[in-house]
Amino acid sequence: MIDIKEKHNCCGCSACEQICPKQCISMSADNEGFLYPQVNSSICIDCGLCEKVCPVINQNEPREPLAVYAAKNTNEEVRLKSSSGGIFTLLAEQVIAEGGVVFGARFNESWEVIHDYTETVEGLEAFRGSKYVQSVIGDNFIKVKQFLADGRKVLFSGTPCQIAGLKKFLRKDYENLLTVEVVCHGVPSPMVWRDYLDYKRAERAAGKNTVSSSLNELPVITGISFRDKTNGWKKYGFKICYAASKAAENSVSKSANIDNCEITPFNEDIFMKGFLKNLYLRPSCYQCMARQGKSGADIAIADYWGIQRIHPGLDDDKGVNLVLINTQKGQTYFDAIAATLTYTISDYRKAIANNPCIVKSVAEPSQ
Repeated sequence: MIDIKEKHNCCGCSACEQICPKQCISMSADNEGFLYPQVNSSICIDCGLCEKVCPVINQNEPREPLAVYAAKNTNEEVRLKSSSGGIFTLLAEQVIAEGGVVFGARFNESWEVIHDYTETVEGLEAFRGSKYVQSVIGDNFIKVKQFLADGRKVLFSGTPCQIAGLKKFLRKDYENLLTVEVVCHGVPSPMVWRDYLDYKRAERAAGKNTVSSSLNELPVITGISFRDKTNGWKKYGFKICYAASKAAENSVSKSANIDNCEITPFNEDIFMKGFLKNLYLRPSCYQCMARQGKSGADIAIADYWGIQRIHPGLDDDKGVNLVLINTQKGQTYFDAIAATLTYTISDYRKAIANNPCIVKSVAEPSQ
């Protein structure tokens, strides 16, 4: 049975929970808010499946991409709503156009990050944009497998460890599965995220009313963007929007609605500062087992940091994707969307020099 003795040996992908034939494994949060498998040994039959599908125990070999591109979506509206170049949306639209299903990370009604799927182009909006919190996978690997067995095309997007977990869970290759890895800095604690949102709501309430409010009276959050591009892609901000006050609802002025959203430069927002200093990442992120192409993803996408020096003609400060093609299937899908891209062939060594998280884990701080 799966037995996590050291927390850095579990990435929280939940493959073990979903493969268990006796459903004796559950994912439970520890005191830092990260999910780990808990086994009910009284009903475990020691089949060993949980260990066979663990991507930490069964790691792949490193590999370099077959092709590297700098690319951006020609649809300016979609690109501005995306974290970088808007490539994910084009790949997802292609799969949906082929009658497929797309899995990705979205916010739920409590602004927690969960994995889900959509069969419509309209549903892709919830998956668009980075979410710097570890998503709850739930039973989505099981759903992916069912769609694949039904003959549907599936695009599954996620962090490298989530892709690795899905691949191990499926235990065989599917021609109708396209996996898209989002190059990952590391995943912060969902507990820290919840505390931060409570802090932001209380801070806003205190700014408008010197009388302390109960939790139910705190402002209602209506929108969040980790990568708002109002001040440009390179100087992105954290954006949080709140429900309009009665005064704003009755106002016809444009400024009344703008005031309901706050944009803080990424290097000034308290949550982003801690995230970028690696203070509350999952322990496994400090020695990630899925970097260097080890996840098995067909395509990896990232921000193309340093684009202004490497491919200055593509840089308009609205976002450019670094696209790593790892399989022929990935190349086929890139070719299928090429007509809706502005892109150029790029150099892997130059790309990773500006985005080292592709190949190595961040350092664990002493704090």
